[in-house]
Amino acid sequence: MNHIEVNELSKSYSDIEALKNLSLGIEAGTLFGILGPNGAGKSTLIKILATLIEPDSGEVFINNINLIKNSRKIRELIGYVAQDIALDKILTGRELLDFQSDLYHINKNKKIERIQKLVDQLKMHDWIDRKCGTYSGGMKRRVDLAAGLLHLPQVLILDEPTVGLDIESRNIIWQLLKDLRNNGMTIILSSHYLDEIDKLADKLVIIDNGRVIAQGTPSQLKNKLGGDRITLKVKEFSNQKEAEKIGQILSSIDGISQIIINESQGFSINFVADKEKDLLTKLKVELAFSKFEIFSLTQSQPSLDDVYLQATGKTLLDAEISMAGKRDFKKESKQSMR
Repeated sequence: MNHIEVNELSKSYSDIEALKNLSLGIEAGTLFGILGPNGAGKSTLIKILATLIEPDSGEVFINNINLIKNSRKIRELIGYVAQDIALDKILTGRELLDFQSDLYHINKNKKIERIQKLVDQLKMHDWIDRKCGTYSGGMKRRVDLAAGLLHLPQVLILDEPTVGLDIESRNIIWQLLKDLRNNGMTIILSSHYLDEIDKLADKLVIIDNGRVIAQGTPSQLKNKLGGDRITLKVKEFSNQKEAEKIGQILSSIDGISQIIINESQGFSINFVADKEKDLLTKLKVELAFSKFEIFSLTQSQPSLDDVYLQATGKTLLDAEISMAGKRDFKKESKQSMR
């Protein structure tokens, strides 16, 4: 039985559809990844799961409890760590955790024990008694994560928890998440870092434009591509007409499949090649016959970025850049209307 059921969630902000009839299931005791570029709908989904906002339509159940109708009960089950960190600069890290424990009504002996355990797990001994205003970003994130774990939640919800962190803090948080999962906690991790989801998640969904475009284990999603991933360029910057012509050539070669034209990468051609066949010689001959030469050819094992590329025709980085451009355009449009 799934620990969490999300059924046909939709949410709009004015004219922007953040979620579009999104559904997914999360099994108890797993680390579940939500992968996608900024603006894909990840944070909206996370905020709904954390009872911070309500959807326009759809339902969510955690432990068979209706999240929308019983938000108070749900808050007893979950821990939430937001993307933006907000700590009182005057308090020390220990004082902040002590205050947070009082909000959870944890008795004195238990709170001292829990705080110390989290200090040990997150390696905060050297600085936990310094004021939070002196902390680096990695230190703040570790204290913030500890605050979300004080009441021993059944479900831990994390929104982009390692953005901009130093390697040490990132590795410490990764190890803690693995330990919590191994001890039976259900963890929901939103991220746009491919390696983070690939290494940590038992299962994941990839979200784009408010919809689930792929779901499964990291291995399942990559194995579906069926072979090594090849990126081909005949020029440093080609054009659509050339790319379409090359796509036709590739489609005629037995053993080449899943051909994608990546416009944002100079109209490069991305495809899957059968490992059992020597296709490079055949590819060179066919291109030369049509008076094309190989400018660059890279080959690699499938990644989650390839899964995203296959589903959308663009990489996650391309999607990030495109979304940033849209935000800048809207900002400029609003300013010009004033």
